[in-house]
Amino acid sequence: MATIEELVRANLLEVFGERDADRRAAAAERVLAADVRFCDPEASVVGRDAVLAKAQQLLDDAPGFVFSPAGPVSVAQDLGHLAWEFGPPGAPPVARGIDIALVEDGLIARLWTMLLTE
Repeated sequence: MATIEELVRANLLEVFGERDADRRAAAAERVLAADVRFCDPEASVVGRDAVLAKAQQLLDDAPGFVFSPAGPVSVAQDLGHLAWEFGPPGAPPVARGIDIALVEDGLIARLWTMLLTE
């Protein structure tokens, strides 16, 4: 069973950051509960397919951009927290945010993304 650190990092890099749809779907199955609830500033969605659609839309809207962790994963009980950056490789990030994940039964059951403004 994956650790909370592994789940949160895989969510960022392999679910939201993976451009290949088949690899992204396989990662989502390993990382996200079937009925995962994802909330960001735009909306809340339920289910792996809905999260995958959000990731696809994000990647489609930002060709060539990549996600990068902006520090280590922090863990408290069943919560994981990871700050991230998003933008062209080797350039300053265009967006920054924080993911907070609630892990139940070895999978992310709830996921919140907050965008950071400077």
